[in-house]
Amino acid sequence: MSRISLSEDIRSVTDLKRNTRDILDHLHATGRPVILTVNGKADSVLLDVHVYEKHLHAGNLAKLLAPAEQDAASGRTRSARDFLKEFKHAKKIHR
Repeated sequence: MSRISLSEDIRSVTDLKRNTRDILDHLHATGRPVILTVNGKADSVLLDVHVYEKHLHAGNLAKLLAPAEQDAASGRTRSARDFLKEFKHAKKIHR
């Protein structure tokens, strides 16, 4: 996703009501979010659904990785060799 364009990507809710199709077409074409304002202040953000899904997946992956990152930061690690040995034993993989 490219950087937000202050001149193109910040729109009022009134503008959204009047030009919904144009704003949505722009959003889909650029992949950039559109920031909606109410009384001149940022209020909401519109995202293309595919961009939103990518952000959602990235957030979910970050949640899954957070405990592992905490373990590594705390020194709770082991060698890949030890892990594989334990894994093979637990799964009864003989080789």
